[in-house]
Amino acid sequence: MSTVAIAILATFLISMFGGVPIAFALGLASVLGLYMADFPLVILAQRLIAGTQSFSILAIPGFILAGDLMMHGGLSRRLVKFCQALVQHVTGGLGMVTVLSATFFAAISGSAPATTATIGGIMIPEMEKRGWKRDFSAALSAASGPIGQMIPPSIPMIIWGVVAEDSINQLFLAGIIPGLLIALGLMLVCWIVARRSPHIPRESRATRKELLDSLWAGKWSLLAPVLILGGIYGSVFTPTEASAIAVFYALIVGLFIHREMKLAALPSIVMAAMRTSAIVCFIIGIASAFGWLVAIEQLPSAIASGIMSVSTNPIVILLILNLFLLFIGAIMDNIAAMIILGTTLSSIGAQLGLDPIHLGAMVVINLAIGMATPPFGYSLFVASAISGQSIERLSVALWPMLLVSFVVLMLVTYVPAITLFLPSFIR
Repeated sequence: MSTVAIAILATFLISMFGGVPIAFALGLASVLGLYMADFPLVILAQRLIAGTQSFSILAIPGFILAGDLMMHGGLSRRLVKFCQALVQHVTGGLGMVTVLSATFFAAISGSAPATTATIGGIMIPEMEKRGWKRDFSAALSAASGPIGQMIPPSIPMIIWGVVAEDSINQLFLAGIIPGLLIALGLMLVCWIVARRSPHIPRESRATRKELLDSLWAGKWSLLAPVLILGGIYGSVFTPTEASAIAVFYALIVGLFIHREMKLAALPSIVMAAMRTSAIVCFIIGIASAFGWLVAIEQLPSAIASGIMSVSTNPIVILLILNLFLLFIGAIMDNIAAMIILGTTLSSIGAQLGLDPIHLGAMVVINLAIGMATPPFGYSLFVASAISGQSIERLSVALWPMLLVSFVVLMLVTYVPAITLFLPSFIR
């Protein structure tokens, strides 16, 4: 490993663990690396711009804005009510409502923090009123949020598709079954906790009228993922065009059908989405520059060689790769991680003979689980902020949910059909 590679890696890690925002930590390391390698600093600006010049990346601000509009337009609240009427009578039903609602909302927003914030904001107080511990409710919201990274339309799947030049449509399909398996696992955790907690009451079954009323009230919410995903896989529009359709749909429903969103609120909603999009795109751009530099210094190949040299057994290598990605996901922004490590991971996947779609699903699922993993998981921070519970308390409550996610991850890793079954229909 060259002196420049060691310097930029050390600068990045020291900056990040010193509390510097990850985008600026990447920028500092990139500037130092360019200076040490005697490259003109203008390359940083060039790579930053080049890293965001992809048509597919346009989908990201679209889906972010669509998610915000749907939240303010009352679609998420109606989703929760429908899910509640569906499973409230089951043991642990209210916890299951959180998971089901997150799964439905994931098919609208594509973002783990957005899913955690939206569903957690509604369900954490409701669960606490019904006898659930607040730290468990918040931990469940944090663990359910990453389903938004797996169920399409998934923002990280779009990023990986751009980085690895894989089919975004196939990557979308690859995340559906793993996302549903994690949802089922989290619902099982809710059932076990409720069975062991006598202070959690069992709710009465919703009447047929209540169920039909909630279905009718939530019809526009439930139609959103059908419209978005049906349009994509029916070849009516691309994922990028689907994000614009989702924004238009959310505006029409929020302003003229539900009438819960006012025109006066639009500027603040758009500005909030723009801030989030700007942060994401800046991370993409600066991580692209950093990734180019470390590729020039052959750091990815050094990491790939190090992982491949540990064992000749593919099972062992895949386990090590998963542990590495889980660690990265727990300490680093997943978008930056995918861009920086894309070359390395693709090289390892090729050497192991992995299908590129299978590899992409593995990477995204690993990093999605990291969103809820201590110490730096974004969903964990969001759940802590909206619940008032400390990261330490949430970390304790999270362990059975993370265990479920890890079991599903192992299934995805060693049973490729879980991720490749649905994509096989559009190849």
